[in-house]
Amino acid sequence: MLDLSPFMKALESLDRAVIRAQANPQDEELRDATIQRFEYCFELSWKMLKRQLESDLPNPASVDGMSFKELMREGFERGYINDPEEWFVFREHRNTVAQVYDETKAKIVFASAVKLNVVARSLLESLKLKNKG
Repeated sequence: MLDLSPFMKALESLDRAVIRAQANPQDEELRDATIQRFEYCFELSWKMLKRQLESDLPNPASVDGMSFKELMREGFERGYINDPEEWFVFREHRNTVAQVYDETKAKIVFASAVKLNVVARSLLESLKLKNKG
């Protein structure tokens, strides 16, 4: 059974950051803190999906051979995520912010953080259902 508590705590942290940053749109530090939480929530999200797939598939080692896109597509096929394309965009935005800081890009990534806050919660709920018991 998958321990989802770190994932839940990370998403709670992202949720608090999104709420505060949206209430104070001129506060760049809050926006930047939200982006940082987006980064680690994104990483934790796909890694939790990977762990679940390792548990689901007859050959857990096969998951290690999957590309990120293959992993997301498998997660979609198994009903854990609704749209793999969203996850491809999240990954692109996560990689963008990690490379160079730019105000325009920061605003785009912040918008992705807001969206991830919803999409990752859906993943969490799917994982909770699978790991009930």
